[in-house]
Amino acid sequence: MTTPVKCTECDGRGWKIVTRRGCVAAMGLHLEFSAQEDCIYCGGTEQLVERFEWEVFITSGETDELGPCGISSGQATAMDTLRTELRRMESPATVWGRITHRVYDFSAVQDDWSRQVIFHATVDPAGSVRFERQES
Repeated sequence: MTTPVKCTECDGRGWKIVTRRGCVAAMGLHLEFSAQEDCIYCGGTEQLVERFEWEVFITSGETDELGPCGISSGQATAMDTLRTELRRMESPATVWGRITHRVYDFSAVQDDWSRQVIFHATVDPAGSVRFERQES
């Protein structure tokens, strides 16, 4: 069993994970003790994941209630899904939606993850869904 090792490259914010390289091959070469150390915090192993969240809101009175919502890895898929869900709603005059672009950085705390609303969607009187790009 290995002991956790604080990373010196990122001032100890991360822990190093020890990965054993090909045990059978390493034993054949008498290198079974060789290992690769990767820090889960350092930029070298940084994992960024981009997602697009879509949300439908139902306006009743002066409050907005969250309706159907979801997440997609592609912007076009999120827009198509939001369009379909907005058209399904019974009273299109009181519903609206938005698409939020999120970048998940698994080497940072959750509060630091980037989040930006990129589209606002409404249903016009003809039943078409209109998307407005939101400025950052």
